[in-house]
Amino acid sequence: MKTILSTEDMRIFLWVARLSSFTRAADQLQLPRTSISNAIQRLEERLGARLLQRTTRRVQVTREGEELLERCERLLDDLDEIGALFQQGSRLSGRIRADMPLGMADVVLPRLPEFLQAHPALQVDIFSTDRRVDLLGEGFDVVVRAGPVVDESLVSRTLFELHLLNVASPAYVAAHGMPTLDELSRHWLVNYQPNPASQPAVFEYREAGATVQLPMPYRVTVNNSMAYTGACCAGLGIAQIPRSRALAEIAAGKLVEVLPQHLAAPMTVRLLFPHRRNIPQRVRVFADWLRDMVAAAA
Repeated sequence: MKTILSTEDMRIFLWVARLSSFTRAADQLQLPRTSISNAIQRLEERLGARLLQRTTRRVQVTREGEELLERCERLLDDLDEIGALFQQGSRLSGRIRADMPLGMADVVLPRLPEFLQAHPALQVDIFSTDRRVDLLGEGFDVVVRAGPVVDESLVSRTLFELHLLNVASPAYVAAHGMPTLDELSRHWLVNYQPNPASQPAVFEYREAGATVQLPMPYRVTVNNSMAYTGACCAGLGIAQIPRSRALAEIAAGKLVEVLPQHLAAPMTVRLLFPHRRNIPQRVRVFADWLRDMVAAAA
C-alpha cells in the first residue's frame, strides 16, 4: 500500500522545523496549535518515523526529520514553481510583508500606489526599521537591507550600491574646528547602532583598497537612520550618511562635508528572501518592481 503524504502537512512540518516551535508555526500560519500537532502526527504515523523531538523548551529535528526536510523543500519548491508558470497571466492576490530601512521606505511609499493600481487584489504591509530582523520568525516575505549578509541561509539579490559622505553640522565645525584624520580622537562621533549589540564606535574609511576603522568617542547613540541624520544636524558629532541625503542637507545649510578624501566603502543594498526557491509569485513581482524602480531612479 502506497503512503500518500499531504502537501499541506509537509508545509506545516517545514514551518515547525524551521522555527523549532509548534506555537510559532501556528502563529505564522494562523492555524490552531492542535492543527499543527495533528499534521505532524499524521506525517509521523504514515512514515512510521519520529520526525521531531519535543522538549519543554524547544523542538529539534531528528535524523529522519532532516532527511524529510530536505526532500520536502525540493518537492514543495518544484510544486510552487509549477504553479507560478500558470499564474503569469492571472490576477495576483494575497498579502506581502516587507521590511526596509526608514530611508528606503521614504522612497518606496510615494510610488506604492502605482504598484497597487497594477495589482489591485494585493495587500502590502511595509515595516520600517534599520535593525536586523528575523525574516522567517517575524513572517516577512522580503527585506531590504544594506551591508553584508550575515545569514547564509537567506537568498539575496543586489539592488544598488549606497555611497556615503562624511558630514557634520556648521555649529559642530564652529565649536570643534574642521576635523582632520590625525585629530579625530578629539572629535565626537554620532554612534549608530541599529541592532542590540555592543560594538565600538568607529570612523570608517578606505585606504589602499582596505577598510580602516578608527575608534572615536561619542556622547549619543541612535538606532535608526533618521535619528542618525537628526543627531548630526543637531551638532552632536560626525556622521557617515547616504550621499543623496547628505547632499540635500548640505544644500539646506544643515550640514557640511568633512574629510572628503577619507570616504567609507559603498554599502551594498540587497533584497533578502527567507527561502532559496520557494518564493511566491506575488513576492517575485513586488521584488522586480522594487528593482526596476531603483534602477529608474539611479
